[in-house]
Amino acid sequence: MTVKSVALITNFNIYDKANAAMRVAEELVQYDVRILIASVNKDKIFRMRRNRKEYTYLPLEEIYREADCIIVLGGDGTLLDAARRAAPLGKPLLGINMGRLGYMTELEISDLAQLAKLFSGEFTVDERTMLSVRILAQNDAVKAESFALNDAVISNGSVARIVDLELYENCELISTYRADGLIVATPTGSTAYSMSAGGPITDPHLPCFCITPVCPHSLSARPLLFRDDAVLDIKNICQREKMLYLTLDGRNNFEIYRGDRVRITRAPMLTRLIRFQSGGFYKKLQKKLNSYE
Repeated sequence: MTVKSVALITNFNIYDKANAAMRVAEELVQYDVRILIASVNKDKIFRMRRNRKEYTYLPLEEIYREADCIIVLGGDGTLLDAARRAAPLGKPLLGINMGRLGYMTELEISDLAQLAKLFSGEFTVDERTMLSVRILAQNDAVKAESFALNDAVISNGSVARIVDLELYENCELISTYRADGLIVATPTGSTAYSMSAGGPITDPHLPCFCITPVCPHSLSARPLLFRDDAVLDIKNICQREKMLYLTLDGRNNFEIYRGDRVRITRAPMLTRLIRFQSGGFYKKLQKKLNSYE
């Protein structure tokens, strides 16, 4: 992959992140690369007196189409947002951590010298499975559809109240849950909400999905692993609550009415993450967790 244009994505309303993005941009200038920045941030950069002739300002949607790669400054939440835009276009992401843990990010802001590897070809592209999610009415009509990199969570929303759900695999009833919610996580998402709820940590390249109940009202409810070619259906059978909520990657919310089903399969697209550093997943995980503790 030849890198001739790079998009910079961050929250320019936060000074530290805007300043860090400008540091990255100024590092990239020496490689004669086209630097793409969302046009909504143009005034902020001019007020910072950091504009350069090498910067091109475009609408956000065009940035993702035009860039050969996208550099994202922030935590995993920012990277998840970028993945939703980049994955359908097949564009790779390079994460620079400015959050707390940053499991999916590759660099710290002190590592900018490593950006040279983008132009020397000294990197690999790590492909991550995503979830394809549909909400089906009782007559099988599709009410909504989307996708996620980390997880899909069904719960009662902001109120922690027990809900009733049925889990099916390939139309066969697997289990009925009474719990605060149910998490369907990819291997990438296994270190997020699923881990906090007691789910297993899985290597991001295992072809599986993990089902983790949240605070189950049962002694027998345990996390379950399914192959990623399974068709999973989660049905809202809650009598007390008319409506539950589906949350994708902690950001996007959908309403699920009684009798609706959430169908989850492997998405046709992948999230592509640029990697510079050697070392396996568990080494990086240990480093991140130890630094947080």
